[in-house]
Amino acid sequence: QVKLAESGGGLVQTGGSLRLSCAASGGGFSTYDMGWFRQAPGKEREFVAAINMNGGATAYADSVKGRFTISRDNGKNTMSLQMTSLKVEDTAIYYCAVRRRLATMTPKAYDDWGQGTQVTVSS
Repeated sequence: QVKLAESGGGLVQTGGSLRLSCAASGGGFSTYDMGWFRQAPGKEREFVAAINMNGGATAYADSVKGRFTISRDNGKNTMSLQMTSLKVEDTAIYYCAVRRRLATMTPKAYDDWGQGTQVTVSS
């Protein structure tokens, strides 16, 4: 089992940037596809971005495409999400997770969720 811990969240103004990190422990990080999801109050958890085990393939939700960049460093057992041009609607708790089943954009395909990090974008 992989243990994940997100960090890097905070309060930022519209148009600003943040970089989220996901640190993994427990071994085998380089053998897992990974993903970022977010959940706003009163809404379901939604897909943000995903990356395959060697970082050679990525996928993004349409709402963040062109603004967010997912990456990973298998040597450091970390995954990142660089967020730019942030909007108020990006406000949510952001989670990282390991993808263990098919359906890249579905939360049910993921396990080993971190505790989340809060991102708040003010207007």
